[in-house]
Amino acid sequence: MSKLTLGSYPHLLGFEQLERLLERSAKAGNEGYPPYNIEQTSDFSYRITLAVAGFAEEDLSITIEDRQLVIRGRQRDDSEGRIFLHRGIAARQFQRMYVLADGVEVGEAIMENGLLHVDLTRAVPETVVQTINIRKG
Repeated sequence: MSKLTLGSYPHLLGFEQLERLLERSAKAGNEGYPPYNIEQTSDFSYRITLAVAGFAEEDLSITIEDRQLVIRGRQRDDSEGRIFLHRGIAARQFQRMYVLADGVEVGEAIMENGLLHVDLTRAVPETVVQTINIRKG
């Protein structure tokens, strides 16, 4: 059995980039840490919330790389000179990636009570009707 691709549908023209995008997002390898929510806050806006307890603002970075929102966290290991009888809270790094559609813009990021909120907005697409003239050959 052959793999179905967007190119195998004759009415979907020019979607090769979308197919590559889907493959890239599947390979992103987002593990389960840190936990996160994605909510739709209006018809054209979203909010991603990550649980980043123990991270300071300077431990986090938010970048957009090739239409991907990348959120990274790296805690400094401050355990030198300390003796732990039990260590259940480890200094741990993470990387979360979210693929952004064309027209989706990243707004502000807010740190509140151990939660990082990242707001996104989607531009309302304009409906364009174009008439193509037919010439005699």
